[in-house]
Amino acid sequence: MSTIVFTNFPVKDVKASTEFYEKLGFKKNEDFSNEHSSSMVWDDTFWIMVLDYEFYGLFLKDKEIADTKTKSGSLTAFSVESPDVVREIAEAARANGGDYFTVDMGIPEDQMFSLEVLDLDGNQFEPVWMEMP
Repeated sequence: MSTIVFTNFPVKDVKASTEFYEKLGFKKNEDFSNEHSSSMVWDDTFWIMVLDYEFYGLFLKDKEIADTKTKSGSLTAFSVESPDVVREIAEAARANGGDYFTVDMGIPEDQMFSLEVLDLDGNQFEPVWMEMP
C-alpha cells in the first residue's frame, strides 16, 4: 500500500479556497468534502484538505490557529513532473489571488527547481521538480 499525504490548511472561506486550488490544477474529491472542508487532490498520493477555522480547530485541542499571513506552521513540498509545471502552479496562484516567491538554494535549475506558493490565506506549499538519477 502506498502512503497518501494529506496536508490540512485552515482557511477563512472554503468555497474561495476550493476554487483557488482548482485553478492550480487540483481536483475536488466530493466524497471527502462538505460545507466545512474540501478535499483537493493533486494525484493518488498527495491531497490538500482546506478546512474552515471551526472545523480545523476541532483537531487542535487547546492550541490556537496560527495567522498564516504572518507566521509559518509548516512547509509542505510535493514533486511535480517538470520545472514548467512548477511555474504553471505558481503563476496560477498569483493570477488567482495567491502569490509565490523563489529561494536561491544555489542548485542549478536543471538539477532542482521549486517555488514557494502562498494561497489566499497565506498557507505555503512548494511544488518541486528534481532530476532523479
